Amino acid sequence: MATAEQASEALATILDAGSGRPALDLGWIDRVRLDPPRAVIRLSLPGFAQGQRERIAQESRERLLQLDGINEVQIELGNATSQQPTPGGIGQAGHGQVAERQSIPGVKQVIAVSSGKGGVGKSTVAVNLACALAQQGLRVGLLDADIYGPNAPTMLGVADRTPEVQGSGGEQRMTPINSGGIAMVSMGLLIDADQPVIWRGPMLNGIIRQFLYQVSWGERDVLVVDLPPGTGDAQLSLAQAVPMAGVVIVTTPQQVALQDARRGLAMFRQMSIPVLGVVENMSAFIPPDQPDKRYALFGEGGGQSLADEFDTPLLAQIPLEMPVLSGGDQGRPIVISQPDSASAGSIRSLAGRVTELMGAPA
Repeated sequence: MATAEQASEALATILDAGSGRPALDLGWIDRVRLDPPRAVIRLSLPGFAQGQRERIAQESRERLLQLDGINEVQIELGNATSQQPTPGGIGQAGHGQVAERQSIPGVKQVIAVSSGKGGVGKSTVAVNLACALAQQGLRVGLLDADIYGPNAPTMLGVADRTPEVQGSGGEQRMTPINSGGIAMVSMGLLIDADQPVIWRGPMLNGIIRQFLYQVSWGERDVLVVDLPPGTGDAQLSLAQAVPMAGVVIVTTPQQVALQDARRGLAMFRQMSIPVLGVVENMSAFIPPDQPDKRYALFGEGGGQSLADEFDTPLLAQIPLEMPVLSGGDQGRPIVISQPDSASAGSIRSLAGRVTELMGAPA
Protein backbone atom coordinates (compact mmCIF):
# COMPACT_ATOMS: atom_id res chain seq x y z
CA MET A 1 0.00 0.00 0.00
CA ALA A 2 1.30 3.45 -0.92
CA THR A 3 2.61 5.78 1.78
CA ALA A 4 2.42 9.58 2.13
CA GLU A 5 6.16 9.71 1.51
CA GLN A 6 5.73 7.92 -1.82
CA ALA A 7 2.94 10.33 -2.74
CA SER A 8 5.20 13.30 -2.04
CA GLU A 9 7.99 11.77 -4.12
CA ALA A 10 5.57 11.32 -7.02
CA LEU A 11 4.33 14.89 -6.78
CA ALA A 12 7.87 16.31 -6.53
CA THR A 13 8.30 15.91 -10.30
CA ILE A 14 5.57 18.49 -11.06
CA LEU A 15 7.29 21.80 -11.90
CA ASP A 16 6.37 25.46 -12.18
CA ALA A 17 6.60 26.21 -15.91
CA GLY A 18 8.25 29.56 -15.24
CA SER A 19 10.96 28.88 -12.66
CA GLY A 20 11.33 25.12 -13.11
CA ARG A 21 11.01 24.61 -9.34
CA PRO A 22 8.83 21.81 -7.91
CA ALA A 23 5.30 22.96 -7.13
CA LEU A 24 5.58 20.98 -3.90
CA ASP A 25 8.61 23.01 -2.77
CA LEU A 26 6.81 26.24 -3.64
CA GLY A 27 3.91 25.24 -1.38
CA TRP A 28 1.50 25.15 -4.30
CA ILE A 29 0.65 21.50 -3.52
CA ASP A 30 0.02 20.84 0.16
CA ARG A 31 -2.04 18.76 2.60
CA VAL A 32 -1.22 15.48 0.88
CA ARG A 33 -3.34 12.79 2.54
CA LEU A 34 -3.79 9.12 1.68
CA ASP A 35 -6.98 7.30 2.68
CA PRO A 36 -6.92 4.28 0.33
CA PRO A 37 -8.37 3.97 -2.18
CA ARG A 38 -8.51 7.78 -2.13
CA ALA A 39 -5.73 10.40 -2.23
CA VAL A 40 -6.48 14.00 -1.28
CA ILE A 41 -4.33 17.04 -2.05
CA ARG A 42 -4.87 20.77 -1.93
CA LEU A 43 -3.73 23.22 -4.61
CA SER A 44 -2.87 26.69 -3.31
CA LEU A 45 -1.58 28.61 -6.32
CA PRO A 46 -0.68 32.32 -6.24
CA GLY A 47 -2.40 34.63 -8.69
CA PHE A 48 0.33 34.60 -11.34
CA ALA A 49 0.27 30.78 -11.50
CA GLN A 50 -3.49 30.31 -11.96
CA GLY A 51 -2.95 29.68 -15.66
CA GLN A 52 -1.11 26.46 -14.71
CA ARG A 53 -3.84 25.13 -12.42
CA GLU A 54 -5.43 22.66 -14.85
CA ARG A 55 -2.05 21.25 -15.86
CA ILE A 56 -0.82 20.85 -12.28
CA ALA A 57 -4.11 19.25 -11.25
CA GLN A 58 -3.99 16.81 -14.17
CA GLU A 59 -0.35 15.85 -13.58
CA SER A 60 -1.04 15.39 -9.85
CA ARG A 61 -3.96 13.10 -10.60
CA GLU A 62 -1.95 11.02 -13.08
CA ARG A 63 0.96 10.51 -10.67
CA LEU A 64 -1.16 9.65 -7.67
CA LEU A 65 -3.25 7.13 -9.61
CA GLN A 66 -0.05 5.23 -10.33
CA LEU A 67 0.45 4.54 -6.62
CA ASP A 68 -0.40 1.15 -5.18
CA GLY A 69 -3.95 1.04 -3.83
CA ILE A 70 -5.03 4.48 -5.11
CA ASN A 71 -7.84 4.66 -7.65
CA GLU A 72 -9.44 7.99 -6.75
CA VAL A 73 -7.89 11.46 -6.40
CA GLN A 74 -9.66 14.37 -4.77
CA ILE A 75 -8.23 17.84 -5.42
CA GLU A 76 -9.19 20.72 -3.17
CA LEU A 77 -8.56 24.37 -3.99
CA GLY A 78 -7.06 26.62 -1.34
CA ASN A 79 -5.75 30.17 -1.11
CA ALA A 80 -2.00 30.68 -1.28
CA THR A 81 -0.72 32.34 1.87
CA SER A 82 1.02 34.90 -0.32
CA GLN A 83 -2.37 35.88 -1.69
CA GLN A 84 -3.85 36.98 1.62
CA PRO A 85 -4.44 40.75 1.84
CA THR A 86 -2.22 42.59 4.26
CA PRO A 87 -2.54 46.04 5.78
CA GLY A 88 0.63 47.15 4.01
CA GLY A 89 -0.96 46.85 0.56
CA ILE A 90 0.94 46.04 -2.60
CA GLY A 91 4.36 46.38 -1.04
CA GLN A 92 3.65 43.49 1.32
CA ALA A 93 2.85 39.90 0.45
CA GLY A 94 -0.69 40.63 -0.68
CA HIS A 95 -2.22 41.57 -4.05
CA GLY A 96 -0.60 38.62 -5.81
CA GLN A 97 2.90 39.39 -4.54
CA VAL A 98 4.85 36.18 -3.90
CA ALA A 99 6.68 35.96 -0.63
CA GLU A 100 10.06 35.09 -2.14
CA ARG A 101 11.49 36.46 -5.37
CA GLN A 102 13.72 34.18 -7.39
CA SER A 103 16.87 35.40 -9.12
CA ILE A 104 17.73 34.47 -12.71
CA PRO A 105 20.69 32.10 -13.03
CA GLY A 106 23.69 33.95 -14.47
CA VAL A 107 22.03 37.39 -14.27
CA LYS A 108 23.60 39.67 -11.65
CA GLN A 109 21.28 42.69 -11.75
CA VAL A 110 17.81 43.43 -13.12
CA ILE A 111 16.57 46.95 -13.81
CA ALA A 112 13.25 47.99 -15.33
CA VAL A 113 12.40 50.92 -17.58
CA SER A 114 8.82 52.05 -17.06
CA SER A 115 6.44 54.88 -17.87
CA GLY A 116 3.00 55.92 -16.73
CA LYS A 117 1.68 56.37 -20.28
CA GLY A 118 2.54 55.42 -23.82
CA GLY A 119 4.18 57.69 -26.36
CA VAL A 120 6.89 59.10 -24.10
CA GLY A 121 9.73 57.16 -25.73
CA LYS A 122 10.13 54.52 -23.03
CA SER A 123 11.19 51.75 -25.42
CA THR A 124 13.61 54.10 -27.18
CA VAL A 125 15.20 54.87 -23.82
CA ALA A 126 15.28 51.19 -22.81
CA VAL A 127 16.92 50.00 -26.06
CA ASN A 128 19.48 52.80 -26.13
CA LEU A 129 20.23 52.44 -22.42
CA ALA A 130 20.89 48.71 -22.93
CA CYS A 131 23.23 49.46 -25.86
CA ALA A 132 25.00 52.21 -23.90
CA LEU A 133 25.56 49.88 -20.95
CA ALA A 134 27.04 47.34 -23.37
CA GLN A 135 29.34 50.05 -24.74
CA GLN A 136 30.64 50.45 -21.18
CA GLY A 137 31.80 46.85 -21.32
CA LEU A 138 28.92 45.27 -19.43
CA ARG A 139 27.29 42.02 -20.53
CA VAL A 140 23.71 43.15 -21.15
CA GLY A 141 20.38 41.45 -21.81
CA LEU A 142 17.17 43.18 -22.90
CA LEU A 143 13.78 41.69 -22.08
CA ASP A 144 11.00 43.38 -24.05
CA ALA A 145 8.10 42.85 -21.62
CA ASP A 146 5.78 45.15 -23.56
CA ILE A 147 3.80 42.11 -24.69
CA TYR A 148 0.97 44.04 -26.38
CA GLY A 149 3.25 46.49 -28.21
CA PRO A 150 6.69 44.90 -28.67
CA ASN A 151 8.90 47.42 -30.49
CA ALA A 152 12.42 46.37 -29.46
CA PRO A 153 12.93 43.99 -32.46
CA THR A 154 12.26 46.84 -34.91
CA MET A 155 14.45 49.27 -32.98
CA LEU A 156 17.34 46.77 -33.04
CA GLY A 157 16.82 45.74 -36.66
CA VAL A 158 16.00 42.09 -35.92
CA ALA A 159 12.23 41.99 -36.53
CA ASP A 160 12.75 39.39 -39.28
CA ARG A 161 14.60 36.95 -37.03
CA THR A 162 13.17 34.13 -34.93
CA PRO A 163 14.87 32.85 -31.76
CA GLU A 164 15.74 29.19 -31.45
CA VAL A 165 13.48 27.29 -29.05
CA GLN A 166 14.32 23.84 -27.72
CA GLY A 167 12.42 21.45 -25.49
CA SER A 168 8.86 21.77 -24.22
CA GLY A 169 6.96 22.58 -21.05
CA GLY A 170 9.11 23.37 -18.05
CA GLU A 171 12.22 22.21 -19.93
CA GLN A 172 11.75 24.64 -22.84
CA ARG A 173 14.68 26.99 -23.46
CA MET A 174 14.86 29.98 -25.80
CA THR A 175 18.06 31.44 -27.21
CA PRO A 176 18.01 35.26 -27.27
CA ILE A 177 18.78 37.27 -30.40
CA ASN A 178 22.04 39.26 -30.37
CA SER A 179 22.12 42.79 -31.78
CA GLY A 180 23.81 46.03 -30.85
CA GLY A 181 26.03 44.23 -28.37
CA ILE A 182 23.09 42.93 -26.31
CA ALA A 183 21.02 39.73 -26.08
CA MET A 184 17.29 40.33 -26.51
CA VAL A 185 13.98 38.48 -26.33
CA SER A 186 10.60 39.89 -27.27
CA MET A 187 7.09 38.78 -28.06
CA GLY A 188 7.63 40.57 -31.35
CA LEU A 189 10.08 37.83 -32.35
CA LEU A 190 7.44 35.13 -31.87
CA ILE A 191 4.40 36.56 -33.69
CA ASP A 192 3.64 38.07 -37.10
CA ALA A 193 4.07 41.82 -37.43
CA ASP A 194 0.31 42.45 -37.70
CA GLN A 195 -0.79 39.79 -35.20
CA PRO A 196 -2.46 41.20 -32.06
CA VAL A 197 -1.79 39.67 -28.64
CA ILE A 198 -5.20 39.27 -26.98
CA TRP A 199 -4.36 37.81 -23.59
CA ARG A 200 -5.71 38.09 -20.09
CA GLY A 201 -3.49 38.53 -17.04
CA PRO A 202 -2.56 34.88 -16.29
CA MET A 203 -1.24 34.27 -19.81
CA LEU A 204 0.72 37.51 -19.76
CA ASN A 205 2.18 36.59 -16.38
CA GLY A 206 3.19 33.21 -17.75
CA ILE A 207 5.06 34.54 -20.79
CA ILE A 208 6.95 37.09 -18.69
CA ARG A 209 8.08 34.35 -16.32
CA GLN A 210 9.14 32.25 -19.30
CA PHE A 211 11.17 35.18 -20.66
CA LEU A 212 12.79 35.52 -17.23
CA TYR A 213 13.54 31.90 -16.40
CA GLN A 214 13.36 29.88 -19.63
CA VAL A 215 15.70 31.97 -21.77
CA SER A 216 19.36 31.01 -22.03
CA TRP A 217 20.61 34.39 -20.84
CA GLY A 218 24.10 33.12 -20.05
CA GLU A 219 26.26 35.34 -17.86
CA ARG A 220 24.84 38.87 -17.76
CA ASP A 221 25.93 41.81 -15.64
CA VAL A 222 22.54 43.42 -16.09
CA LEU A 223 19.16 42.60 -17.61
CA VAL A 224 17.18 45.65 -18.77
CA VAL A 225 13.42 45.05 -18.81
CA ASP A 226 11.30 47.28 -21.06
CA LEU A 227 7.90 47.33 -19.35
CA PRO A 228 4.61 48.32 -21.01
CA PRO A 229 3.14 51.67 -19.99
CA GLY A 230 0.83 51.86 -17.02
CA THR A 231 0.50 50.02 -13.72
CA GLY A 232 -0.87 46.62 -14.69
CA ASP A 233 -0.18 42.89 -14.77
CA ALA A 234 3.26 43.07 -16.37
CA GLN A 235 4.62 45.37 -13.67
CA LEU A 236 3.18 43.19 -10.92
CA SER A 237 4.43 40.00 -12.55
CA LEU A 238 7.99 41.31 -12.75
CA ALA A 239 7.96 42.74 -9.23
CA GLN A 240 6.68 39.55 -7.65
CA ALA A 241 8.95 37.24 -9.64
CA VAL A 242 12.50 38.57 -9.55
CA PRO A 243 14.60 40.80 -7.27
CA MET A 244 15.36 44.12 -8.97
CA ALA A 245 18.16 46.61 -8.51
CA GLY A 246 15.70 49.35 -9.38
CA VAL A 247 13.45 51.01 -11.94
CA VAL A 248 13.93 54.04 -14.22
CA ILE A 249 10.81 56.17 -14.77
CA VAL A 250 10.51 57.81 -18.20
CA THR A 251 8.34 60.87 -18.78
CA THR A 252 8.10 63.92 -21.00
CA PRO A 253 7.87 67.43 -19.54
CA GLN A 254 4.16 67.85 -20.28
CA GLN A 255 1.66 67.69 -17.43
CA VAL A 256 -0.41 64.79 -18.79
CA ALA A 257 2.67 62.57 -18.91
CA LEU A 258 3.75 63.70 -15.44
CA GLN A 259 0.38 62.80 -13.92
CA ASP A 260 0.69 59.22 -15.15
CA ALA A 261 4.38 59.03 -14.27
CA ARG A 262 3.50 59.92 -10.66
CA ARG A 263 1.18 56.92 -10.48
CA GLY A 264 3.79 54.59 -11.90
CA LEU A 265 6.51 55.87 -9.59
CA ALA A 266 4.22 55.58 -6.56
CA MET A 267 3.32 52.01 -7.54
CA PHE A 268 6.95 50.87 -7.51
CA ARG A 269 7.50 52.62 -4.19
CA GLN A 270 4.53 50.72 -2.74
CA MET A 271 6.00 47.45 -4.00
CA SER A 272 9.32 48.26 -2.31
CA ILE A 273 11.14 48.42 -5.67
CA PRO A 274 13.98 51.00 -5.59
CA VAL A 275 13.36 53.93 -7.95
CA LEU A 276 16.74 54.80 -9.48
CA GLY A 277 15.41 58.08 -10.80
CA VAL A 278 13.53 59.96 -13.51
CA VAL A 279 14.43 60.40 -17.18
CA GLU A 280 12.90 63.38 -18.96
CA ASN A 281 12.67 62.39 -22.61
CA MET A 282 11.95 64.85 -25.45
CA SER A 283 13.10 67.62 -23.13
CA ALA A 284 13.71 69.92 -26.11
CA PHE A 285 13.68 69.69 -29.90
CA ILE A 286 16.98 70.27 -31.70
CA PRO A 287 16.50 71.19 -35.39
CA PRO A 288 18.81 69.27 -37.72
CA ASP A 289 19.94 72.50 -39.43
CA GLN A 290 20.38 74.44 -36.16
CA PRO A 291 22.16 72.16 -33.68
CA ASP A 292 22.69 75.03 -31.23
CA LYS A 293 18.97 75.74 -30.89
CA ARG A 294 16.63 74.19 -28.31
CA TYR A 295 12.83 74.36 -28.50
CA ALA A 296 10.80 73.16 -25.49
CA LEU A 297 7.88 71.72 -27.45
CA PHE A 298 6.40 69.89 -24.46
CA GLY A 299 7.13 72.39 -21.71
CA GLU A 300 10.02 72.74 -19.30
CA GLY A 301 11.00 71.50 -15.86
CA GLY A 302 8.54 68.63 -15.64
CA GLY A 303 11.11 65.90 -15.06
CA GLN A 304 12.89 67.90 -12.37
CA SER A 305 9.64 68.69 -10.55
CA LEU A 306 8.67 65.00 -10.55
CA ALA A 307 12.10 64.01 -9.25
CA ASP A 308 11.93 66.66 -6.53
CA GLU A 309 8.42 65.62 -5.54
CA PHE A 310 9.53 62.04 -4.90
CA ASP A 311 13.02 62.93 -3.66
CA THR A 312 14.70 60.91 -6.41
CA PRO A 313 17.40 61.95 -8.93
CA LEU A 314 16.73 63.42 -12.35
CA LEU A 315 19.00 61.03 -14.23
CA ALA A 316 18.92 62.60 -17.68
CA GLN A 317 17.21 65.07 -19.98
CA ILE A 318 17.23 63.58 -23.46
CA PRO A 319 16.53 65.97 -26.35
CA LEU A 320 14.41 65.13 -29.35
CA GLU A 321 16.42 64.84 -32.58
CA MET A 322 15.45 63.53 -36.00
CA PRO A 323 18.12 60.76 -35.96
CA VAL A 324 16.46 59.31 -32.83
CA LEU A 325 13.23 58.80 -34.77
CA SER A 326 14.82 57.56 -37.99
CA GLY A 327 17.25 55.33 -36.11
CA GLY A 328 14.42 53.60 -34.27
CA ASP A 329 12.57 52.90 -37.52
CA GLN A 330 15.73 51.68 -39.26
CA GLY A 331 16.94 49.43 -36.44
CA ARG A 332 19.94 51.63 -35.54
CA PRO A 333 19.81 52.96 -31.96
CA ILE A 334 21.07 56.54 -31.69
CA VAL A 335 23.99 55.62 -29.40
CA ILE A 336 25.29 53.41 -32.24
CA SER A 337 24.27 55.33 -35.37
CA GLN A 338 24.98 58.87 -34.13
CA PRO A 339 27.35 58.51 -31.15
CA ASP A 340 28.33 62.22 -31.27
CA SER A 341 24.76 63.52 -31.14
CA ALA A 342 23.34 65.33 -28.12
CA SER A 343 20.81 62.55 -27.55
CA ALA A 344 23.49 59.85 -27.56
CA GLY A 345 25.55 61.87 -25.12
CA SER A 346 22.59 62.19 -22.74
CA ILE A 347 21.93 58.45 -22.93
CA ARG A 348 25.56 57.56 -22.26
CA SER A 349 25.43 59.87 -19.25
CA LEU A 350 22.25 58.08 -18.16
CA ALA A 351 24.01 54.72 -18.47
CA GLY A 352 26.83 56.00 -16.28
CA ARG A 353 24.41 57.19 -13.61
CA VAL A 354 22.51 53.91 -13.67
CA THR A 355 25.74 51.95 -13.31
CA GLU A 356 26.71 54.04 -10.28
CA LEU A 357 23.30 53.60 -8.65
CA MET A 358 23.27 49.85 -9.25
CA GLY A 359 26.70 49.49 -7.70
CA ALA A 360 29.28 46.94 -8.77
CA PRO A 361 27.63 43.69 -9.94
CA ALA A 362 27.86 40.96 -7.31
